[in-house]
Amino acid sequence: MDPLAGLNREQRRAAEAVRGPVCILAGAGTGKTTTITRRIAYQVAAGAFDPTQIMAVTFTDKAGGELRTRLAALGVTRVRAGTFHAAALRQLRHFAPEALGRILPSKALLLRQIGNRLRPPFRFRPAGDLAAEIEWAKNRRVSPEGYPAAAVSREPPIPADLMAGVYVDYERRKQADGLIDFEDVLERAVRLFENDERAAATFRAQYRAFTVDEYQDVNLLQQALLEHWLGDRDDLCVVGDDYQSIYAFTGAGPEHLLAIPGRFPAATVVRLEENYRSTPQVLALANRLVPRLAGARKVLRATCAEGPEPVVTSFPSPAAEAAAIVEAIRALEVPLEEVAILCRTNARLTDFEEALHEAALPFQGSSLLDRDAARRLLRRLDQRAGGDAAHAVRTAAVEAGWLEELPDKLGDRELVRQTDLSRLVALAAAFPGDVAGFVADLRRRFDPGGDGARGVHLLTLHRAKGLEFDTVFLPRLEEKELPARQARTAEEIAEERRLLYVGMTRAKRTLWLSWSASPSRFLAELGHGQRREGPRPTASARGWTATGERLRSWRREQAREDGVPPYVVFHDAVLHAIADAEPRSLGELSQIAGVGPAKLERYGPAVLALLGTRDDAAAVRTTS
Repeated sequence: MDPLAGLNREQRRAAEAVRGPVCILAGAGTGKTTTITRRIAYQVAAGAFDPTQIMAVTFTDKAGGELRTRLAALGVTRVRAGTFHAAALRQLRHFAPEALGRILPSKALLLRQIGNRLRPPFRFRPAGDLAAEIEWAKNRRVSPEGYPAAAVSREPPIPADLMAGVYVDYERRKQADGLIDFEDVLERAVRLFENDERAAATFRAQYRAFTVDEYQDVNLLQQALLEHWLGDRDDLCVVGDDYQSIYAFTGAGPEHLLAIPGRFPAATVVRLEENYRSTPQVLALANRLVPRLAGARKVLRATCAEGPEPVVTSFPSPAAEAAAIVEAIRALEVPLEEVAILCRTNARLTDFEEALHEAALPFQGSSLLDRDAARRLLRRLDQRAGGDAAHAVRTAAVEAGWLEELPDKLGDRELVRQTDLSRLVALAAAFPGDVAGFVADLRRRFDPGGDGARGVHLLTLHRAKGLEFDTVFLPRLEEKELPARQARTAEEIAEERRLLYVGMTRAKRTLWLSWSASPSRFLAELGHGQRREGPRPTASARGWTATGERLRSWRREQAREDGVPPYVVFHDAVLHAIADAEPRSLGELSQIAGVGPAKLERYGPAVLALLGTRDDAAAVRTTS
């Protein structure tokens, strides 16, 4: 196969530049993987390099596997492709096996042991937040001794003096046990090439050309290793999109990508702007953010067919927003696996776990019950099977370090944990039964349904990067949500804006942006958010109508008869939706978000009878 066949003008220009520094600024959905695989194949076909002389560096092992598969389809094999860590580990094993120890698969266990010795309330901070801070330091090549000075410009998950002590203790324990972590692998590879000229010369004789994918996410430690691989040569191709640089919390940033033209004045710079993913309507909205994204300007051009205009709308409450999204998903004519709800944090996704479960729509990707707060709290509750649920849950949450008033700055994992604890306390406060009943109800309400590998995707914006879906919902676009409450500096706000851009450009055909509280400042940049838009006011915005009050009375009596809390029969949002729609058949009633098959069968006839007779709701009953 001709490596250049089917490429557009910009892709072909990049692929034909087989020598010298090349910088490919690849916008979302513009075929960057196609471009770099065709370029590598053309490097081989044109005789510029033997496959064994080429190294391709990818962000994940999965991406490396995809690149090798595509190259094989082009008839090219024996190109080395993988992550920085995999390459560094291989080099250490070959040149300096004595520099390796046992690799620590996760920092969490060791840091949990260290964190448990901290004074309250800091001992309850998730080990993941402590690990993230240590990774940030090591990726920036900040030693334990240098950490206090480096931390002056940031707010770590615990006070800086305590964090410095954790870092020192972590390194001490790791060394005592003969362990190294993934950052140590990179650091030791850097030192290998710094101190062993023979190893550096041998490596550079083997590998003559480098391609680095997702270069906007390279950190200082990875860049240092890349510099040693290159030496004084310039056969480097980098590909990335500074608009999608969203991993500053790991120490990564777009500065290395943006610096390529200045560092290599003769570099071939190619902008990929023809988008093969999204409709013109989706791109027109996403491109409105471009003037605020700075960096290397890229305006995406659509190649796909026309589609619906994006929905940009507000709601009177989070419950109404969730109910509307569920209703919109029901109306879609695409597989649920082609639908994604993307939020800033896992904690916000929990709202949609419950709403989708109530609507009998399977989902995947998020689970309150699988996260740290719920798992630990449920273990505590297993030891207190009896007693009032509200008191037991609140007590267990306090013991787990729950803070009723959150400080302004918390690590992402701790913010999620605290939000989950608050949700569990609130759910228990509304539950009238004992602990065992609450736990059973909790498991029922937050069961994802399906087999865990199908259904609507519930993802954070970070986890959605690199993915695409027919339909994308971006709810909770509000101040203190996106941008997050922790984002204060210009750099932090800029990264939050890029997160929104990443979320919007995941959509192929249908895009939905919504909010219920103070609209995000980014909505104004999109030309929205200054007024309340979207559907006519719902019953929940007007208060309870006469029909809604009759439904509430019926629900109260039905719940008493069933021995369950009223929300188990129907949530308020569902009653409002029924009052608005006034369905006249079971078919119409089934289209309302929150009315799943089981509830339709059990309560449907009674609801329709109430709506049809307009008589005293207390006279309407279902039978078991």
